Amino acid sequence: MYTKDEIKKQIIEAVNKVKAANPMAGSITNSVTINFVANAQLAVGGSAAMVYLPDEGEFIATAGGATYINVGTLTPIYEETLPRTAKALFDAGKPWVLDPVAIGIGELRTKLLLGFKEYKPAIIRGNASEIIALAGLWGLEGGTDQSAVRGVDSTDTVNAAREAAVALAKYTGGAVAVSGKTDLVTNGETVVYSYGGSHFMEKITGSGCSLGGVAAVYATAASPFIAALTATAVYNLAGKRAELRACAPGSFQTAFLDELYIATAEEIADNPFDMEKA
Repeated sequence: MYTKDEIKKQIIEAVNKVKAANPMAGSITNSVTINFVANAQLAVGGSAAMVYLPDEGEFIATAGGATYINVGTLTPIYEETLPRTAKALFDAGKPWVLDPVAIGIGELRTKLLLGFKEYKPAIIRGNASEIIALAGLWGLEGGTDQSAVRGVDSTDTVNAAREAAVALAKYTGGAVAVSGKTDLVTNGETVVYSYGGSHFMEKITGSGCSLGGVAAVYATAASPFIAALTATAVYNLAGKRAELRACAPGSFQTAFLDELYIATAEEIADNPFDMEKA
């Protein structure tokens, strides 16, 4: 099990590596949030590449350092694009981040998410209901296909998803990040609770999607667990700071991107968190 000092040291290393290298993390993401995902990736020091065609997905899978796959707002071409991209990532040994947005809605979404099981994403990021439902779909502990997913909203608490998150992380050998008022990140052995954020995050489109994209950026420079923790920490820090400068969602979104950009490695590592054994 990590110590707090070890986690902080590795977060600092991840942030500094990304800012020095400007790594590319490709994304196949929700069409509603493409712009915000790309801007968040750029703000933390990464390079963005947004694609949707099958051959482009396979290209970024091998050319980039990591890839983010989000199943929101699916189009028919994604039935080919997403499995081909996930397979290319798995075959190349490249880390990728899965965001199981709105799991349980529609046959295509269910088919794609079930198929991803064999390609073992390095990081899974979702709200509590999505994490519980994915564990259920994959037949893992803590999961249920009756989880109360309401579109992209969660009706389960973060702690209710703890068992499912741990089971998913153990299965993939990577990490799971559960977003909520207090965020949970686990590698199946250690569970970290990260604090901060803002109520305005629920009032803008793409705060969760862009977190997945930023996690992919950090996955180019760190282990899945540290990458997920670093992304979660910088989001909680930036959200907390942006709220102090904003009066409403529009000004918050701008301030949030600014805070992602100006946050130092040490400040991100010092964002409050608690940890315990899984």
